[in-house]
Amino acid sequence: MTEKTTVVISGGGPAGMVLGLLLARGGIQVTALEKHGDFLRDFRGDTVHASTVQLMDELGLGEKFRALPQSRLGDLEAPLPDGGRVQLSEFAALPAPYNYVAMIPQWDLLDFLAGEAAKEPSFTLRMNTAATGLIKENGKVAGVRYRTRDGEEGEIRAELTVACDGRHSTLRQEAGLSPKEYPVPFDTWWFRLPRHADEQDQIARLVGEFKGDQIALSFTREDFYQIAYFTRKGADPRLRAEGVERFRQKIAQLLPQYADRVEHIRSMDDLHLLDVKLNRLPRWHIDGLLLIGDAAHAMSPAGGMGINLAIQDAVAAATLLAEPLQNGTLTTADLAKVQKRRWRPTVLVQRFQLLLHRVMFAPAFAGKRVGPPKPLVFIARRFPAFRRIPSKLIAFGPRPEHAPAYARRANAL
Repeated sequence: MTEKTTVVISGGGPAGMVLGLLLARGGIQVTALEKHGDFLRDFRGDTVHASTVQLMDELGLGEKFRALPQSRLGDLEAPLPDGGRVQLSEFAALPAPYNYVAMIPQWDLLDFLAGEAAKEPSFTLRMNTAATGLIKENGKVAGVRYRTRDGEEGEIRAELTVACDGRHSTLRQEAGLSPKEYPVPFDTWWFRLPRHADEQDQIARLVGEFKGDQIALSFTREDFYQIAYFTRKGADPRLRAEGVERFRQKIAQLLPQYADRVEHIRSMDDLHLLDVKLNRLPRWHIDGLLLIGDAAHAMSPAGGMGINLAIQDAVAAATLLAEPLQNGTLTTADLAKVQKRRWRPTVLVQRFQLLLHRVMFAPAFAGKRVGPPKPLVFIARRFPAFRRIPSKLIAFGPRPEHAPAYARRANAL
């Protein structure tokens, strides 16, 4: 089977769904491919940043978005060697109403975006359909080959192919593009623990705990605690070999406030490993193909900014490429403009993450220090206004993008 469209998007994550929605609002024919049958996957990034909340308002979707189940991410607190804590961020100090980061199950967000995109006659979403390769003609990418869950194969030809298929991008490999890798000292295991009835009214907080070469972050969610457990990179086989009882003991010691519920970790299958990578492509495009989000630059979970960058990439691409796509004049120079616009924000965020690795994580894993360095603690305590800097960086990123004029609508339920 061979089909035709103007833009084919591989990957139904936040970048793919936002890009598809925006281009479809510009009347551009878009076909998005998602290899799974639904969006129900645990522990895909659940942060929705202030810049994305603002984007929802600009698209006329703010009220609907706020009606989705969600909580607000609390300020980051880090432990000190003396048992005290220091507050490192202050989201409430940012200008309202964009003074928070929302925590929302990613499947709810993706269902919402897919539903809104489906209202546009030029948008098509194909679930259970994976892009398996690139169609190349005369040195240009002319679309993708695909395979459905039931084994059907076909081709979709397009003026532009966009790879939003993540850090293990199939289309990136097909294009022969290799990212530059940066060292990462840790991997992350995600799991959840229940919240008790008398804890339901607690203020949502983001709490960090350090103990030897172990670090944990606890996120307060609607009816559970989401835990990120960090330890040395490559430790997954040893951790799993030790077994669930030993892991429960570690969590009870590291997070004693949750010691009464660690039995809810039923087996090691309840731990979801994130093989942490930090990399970026020197070139995000070839003729007919653009890569954005994790396919172009995998981010560390440090600071939780990967989803924000991916969505901002999508907005920039929709803003810069809509007109040449509508006019049939798209060139590699247009694709290069997307990378040029998003290159500096990506580099700045990754440098910030590398700094966090060096001053927060590496010393902890080496047993040299618990918590943040003393100069940072001093500044955060003596100059409260400083806490707005990491808050703004996390909430908005270095260069927040805004909805293109053609995609904006009045806010309505």
